[in-house]
Amino acid sequence: MLPILLACSEPPANTPAQPKARTLTLAAYTTPREAYGKAILPAFASHWKETTGETVTFEESYQGSGAQARAVKEGFEADVVALSLDPDVKVLEDAKLVTNDWRGGPHGGIVTDSLAVIAVRPGNPKGIKDWTDLARPDVEVLTPNVRTSGGAMWNVLGVWGAGMRGHAGVTDEAGATALLTGVLARVSVMDKGARESIVNFEKGVGDAAITYENEVLVAQKAGQAMDYVVPPSTIRIENPVAVVDVYAKKHGNEDLAAAFVAFLHGPEAQKAYAEYGLRPVDATVATALPNPADLFTVRDLGGWDVVRAKVFDKGGVYDQAAPK
Repeated sequence: MLPILLACSEPPANTPAQPKARTLTLAAYTTPREAYGKAILPAFASHWKETTGETVTFEESYQGSGAQARAVKEGFEADVVALSLDPDVKVLEDAKLVTNDWRGGPHGGIVTDSLAVIAVRPGNPKGIKDWTDLARPDVEVLTPNVRTSGGAMWNVLGVWGAGMRGHAGVTDEAGATALLTGVLARVSVMDKGARESIVNFEKGVGDAAITYENEVLVAQKAGQAMDYVVPPSTIRIENPVAVVDVYAKKHGNEDLAAAFVAFLHGPEAQKAYAEYGLRPVDATVATALPNPADLFTVRDLGGWDVVRAKVFDKGGVYDQAAPK
């Protein structure tokens, strides 16, 4: 199923003397929709108008990262993708839709970071401190489905990776898989995406939700009552952006799409990301967010090729750990 497009607020209509308005289509994962819709897209529209004299409007689509990548692969003509993780962009590279060296751009093509954390009820009534607490029989857990959500994949790697690195009372690979098995056994709902998962948590489902740190911060900003716990060992989430070359060229938007991606790495967009709870990759944009004792990356687990084969391929760690 192709995604539903959302129209964001547009600048005033062109006068007859101005160039015709151009439209840029953005396909993104669910969690940064407020950052894009409320801050970044309007800021880029103003920047583009001042720079070129052209009016730019946007079509936006937000859904789970894996589902979004499949939609673009199957014909949703996005000019730019902003996804949760590298393998979802790789889907579009393999389909020959993304042909540029997006990893050769600023910050390796990564535009924002976050952490895999545990959302808890106000005051943390269950006393949750680490991943091991999510395997307790008195704790009901939410996390999305790894087959549709990039956030779910990060969540799994946060738990399993902590065990692989000797944390959460684990000493070997079998223990890391057992830890993940115990946590997944307590999961009551697996939604399609991280946003749907945290909305269910807001509605009162579950005692804890494994999620992006920024999902909790956005919920708090909107007045939702929840806290979060940063486990002593967790993974740094790295979110890529890329121009979808085939579609951008088809729409005559190669210059516009490239300029938009460049803008996302700049200070104005990076500050907007930070305002909505994401961790900027621009080191000059300061945040006061907490860091765990052991913050690791997917590269510390062998890189995406290794992780995909070992953890997420059929019969891998996730299939072994997931409830049957």
